[in-house]
Amino acid sequence: MRKRKIVLCLMMLTLNVANAQTQKKNSDTLHIKSLPDITIVGRNSKSDYQQMPEIVGTNIYAGKKNALIVLDNVQGNVVTNNMRQVLAKVPGIHIWESDPSGIQIGIAARGLSPNRSWEFNVRQNGYDIAADPFGYPEAYYNPQLQAVQRIEIVRGQGSLQYGPQFGGLVNYILRNGSEINKPFEFETQQTVGSNGLFNSFNAIGGKKGKVHYYTFFDHRNGYGWRENSRYFTNAGYGTVTYNLTKNFSLTVEVMRSHIRSQQPGGLTDVQMKQDARQSFRSRNWFDITWTTPALIANYQINENTRWNTKLFGTIGDRNSVGFLQSITTKDSINPTTLSYSNRMVTIDQYRNYGMESRIITDYHLGKMKNTLSGGIRLYTGITTRQADGEGTTGTEYDVTVTGNYPRDITFKSGNAAVFAENIFRISDKFLIIPGIRYEWLEGSSSGRNGYTSGGVEIILQNITRDRSFVLAGIGTEYHITKTTEVYANFSQAYRPIQFANLQAPPTTDVVDPDLKDAKGYNIDLGYRGKVKNFLQFDISGFYLQYDNRVGTVTVSGTPSYRLITNVGSSTSKGFEGYVEFNPIRALGKSQYSDLIIFGSYGYTDAKYSGNHKEANTKGKKVENAPTNIIRVGLTGGYKGFLLTAQVSNVGETFSDANNTVTPSANGNTGLISAYTVTDLTATYKFLKGLNLKAGINNLFDEKYFTRRAGGYPGPGALPADGRTFFMSVGAKL
Repeated sequence: MRKRKIVLCLMMLTLNVANAQTQKKNSDTLHIKSLPDITIVGRNSKSDYQQMPEIVGTNIYAGKKNALIVLDNVQGNVVTNNMRQVLAKVPGIHIWESDPSGIQIGIAARGLSPNRSWEFNVRQNGYDIAADPFGYPEAYYNPQLQAVQRIEIVRGQGSLQYGPQFGGLVNYILRNGSEINKPFEFETQQTVGSNGLFNSFNAIGGKKGKVHYYTFFDHRNGYGWRENSRYFTNAGYGTVTYNLTKNFSLTVEVMRSHIRSQQPGGLTDVQMKQDARQSFRSRNWFDITWTTPALIANYQINENTRWNTKLFGTIGDRNSVGFLQSITTKDSINPTTLSYSNRMVTIDQYRNYGMESRIITDYHLGKMKNTLSGGIRLYTGITTRQADGEGTTGTEYDVTVTGNYPRDITFKSGNAAVFAENIFRISDKFLIIPGIRYEWLEGSSSGRNGYTSGGVEIILQNITRDRSFVLAGIGTEYHITKTTEVYANFSQAYRPIQFANLQAPPTTDVVDPDLKDAKGYNIDLGYRGKVKNFLQFDISGFYLQYDNRVGTVTVSGTPSYRLITNVGSSTSKGFEGYVEFNPIRALGKSQYSDLIIFGSYGYTDAKYSGNHKEANTKGKKVENAPTNIIRVGLTGGYKGFLLTAQVSNVGETFSDANNTVTPSANGNTGLISAYTVTDLTATYKFLKGLNLKAGINNLFDEKYFTRRAGGYPGPGALPADGRTFFMSVGAKL
């Protein structure tokens, strides 16, 4: 069955290419210019927020809620991946700030969970980088933002072109030196800051004849704002593009990242009030090695047709070692043994490989030019997990274990997909964009899930899920003027059954044989655009229906047991608005000075629907879903100098589906209070290619936290950083 579907996908791609070649033969009467590469967007603007064009490469963005963040224009601390500054102008983005080194990025929107951004389809240069986008979509690796050229964000409507998740797409586009037109160029940025922060970014690139190359190395280390928060990161990237002909190029690229960080653990609410910088876990460590190779082919078949194919892989290792008991249990030296307790070790390996091939072509119906984009995707992934091993009694990073790992499990996932979208231009102003996606998925697990008290292996239930389904959607745009438009979109979305739902201990839990993928849809209706060069905006309402949420319910009987099943639904609805105004340009006086005022606001009403099987949560608010998120800022500039102030206010939210208000004694549950954070950043660009940057994050030293964890990397409340500063100097030669 699987082979037949894969063959069908390949046949469809072949037919698309053949059709494109036919159009090439008959294109003599068509004189349509190719769209420019998106890297030009925002280069001549001081704004870091841009709207995506209708078409970029082989992708369609018309009719979709989207945003483009240009990192060169971001006035913030990109060295430590400060996402509240980087995404300040994208309304409604909820950010977990629980990693003092900025290594783990956790973002979400519309009432979804920010846990390592797993409700977004996270990509780098257009291909997957999560642990496993189908069974374990946590983004343990995120590129260092100093090495990122731009970030593309598409809300839920990205499901038709990119597959899972409900949140949509986050695509990090790395710097590749595409603007370099000489044989050799060198770039460097050196940064120091609070708590021993040191960052060194160095890159070289060039273009000679048919070859273009670019490579960088980034190192960062520090000891963190909290106690027991040491870390280092090393990342190296290289890319080479060879233009075989004027219209055909091949690119080979590889990123390798190694991260090690000490995990200070959580705190109780009482400890938070006493001193948020304190830590009671000195022996917890986290280590990630991530390699992402890719081969990319681009072919301009003719003036109307482009083809892109990516072969990619994710080779990841995630290791953790630590003492993970409740924060109310001390991790101390035993007076009898004169040593610490043994730590727990967990090792994951991710070996994923895939191919995604897309083609886009313009064609005419009557006098109107229309655009068809389609493609196929093939993917296979294997995750091996060795967990709960008995580690050492030491204090430094060491994943040595004694005996076997109690849990030794292999997860496998497979996917084949075919997708297509079409822009029908009804008139010069009115566009309709229908789309469809066919998905085939398979997930399975096998191995040992522990031992009984008598030492007998507990073998996993034989669980394999093989299914297929169709997603559909439709978008529209109506251009009121040349630069403003009304847009609307309806798109179905899904979230696959996770690996965690396929490893139920057979002694206590049962997996529902009818367990289904979570499915639902996103709806957007908005108005966006620009007024000359001094005003841009995007104001919209949304509705997200999230059905078949997976959870656990207790089934009474003799004996009773826990059933992993589809427990019900949730509904999120709200408003997302962004406005940016430049009064100096509005007055026509922008030769040497500039002033940008912006505000973004997200209102989210996310609740569990009345048909939820877990009675305690019916009608209650979805956890980790603040009702209000407000971010405002001001950037003033004169010639080469820019000064930016940003204020972020995030409303209170619950940490559990029961909407518990009073904090538990161990800090695992309870209300997460509202907070307000202010940041200042200054940049001065002088001479040619030289810059100075400096900033203060959390200017008023707000004490707050954004997350409570019941296990790793807690347990307990995880404080965000207090006041910190950074200074940076850079040059491009």
